[in-house]
Amino acid sequence: MLTTIGAATKLALYVLWTALCLVPYLSALLLRYRYRSISMFYWKVALSLIFDVKVVVRGALSHQRPLLCVANHVSYIDIMILCALIPGAFVSKAEVRQWPGIGFLASIARTIFVERRVSATAQHRDVIAERLQEGEPIILFPEGTSSDGNRVLPFKSSLFNTAEKAVNGEAVHVQPVSIAYTRYKGLPMGRSMRPFFAWYGDMELFPHLMDFLRLGSLTVEVDFFPTVTIAETGNRKTLSRHCETIVRDGLNAALSGNRHEQE
Repeated sequence: MLTTIGAATKLALYVLWTALCLVPYLSALLLRYRYRSISMFYWKVALSLIFDVKVVVRGALSHQRPLLCVANHVSYIDIMILCALIPGAFVSKAEVRQWPGIGFLASIARTIFVERRVSATAQHRDVIAERLQEGEPIILFPEGTSSDGNRVLPFKSSLFNTAEKAVNGEAVHVQPVSIAYTRYKGLPMGRSMRPFFAWYGDMELFPHLMDFLRLGSLTVEVDFFPTVTIAETGNRKTLSRHCETIVRDGLNAALSGNRHEQE
């Protein structure tokens, strides 16, 4: 485990790396030219060289469009990882926009901020559909919150309403993605260790971030599964249950070590 000075050094390096990448990224964003490629490179470097996170990927992001990626949610680390793997935008709760630093990064990443009001559901669906029309994947955490990393929480079927309507005449393809925190310093991570990396409940962000930076050397396994459409499952609720089952099975397989042994 690193000292507080070591963790602060990592944080300073991350701030410096962000400052170096900010101008080229914002320029590319303004021109709408390859800004996602810059973002993916930014996060890949941050994860591997600064945060000491190894990402093991199985499967691949679908080339089908329109594409909605749905994943389990453990920590802000998930967001970094998916930003490095998927050239798309996240759907996030509106209050994130107000978080110091993080709100700014989320905004320039073209995050879709949604209000937790039933009356706003149709409006959010239309906003997401417009973004899908642009051809970029949309990333969603259907649990609606984060877990301790040892389980998948029930998916909220209401968050799948975007898949109910065709976009540009094409059915929305939904790709389940599982995220598993499996190793610490190269050794299998037990159930009791996983919550140290998970950010959930009423945990405060900055103290947790500093603890994460002190711990270091984390392995995260990401599985991309075949896509499915609402026509194949029947309706929004069955689509949600299908994706929840796929993601839960993927998480359990990764945590049990079965996927690692097959590599």
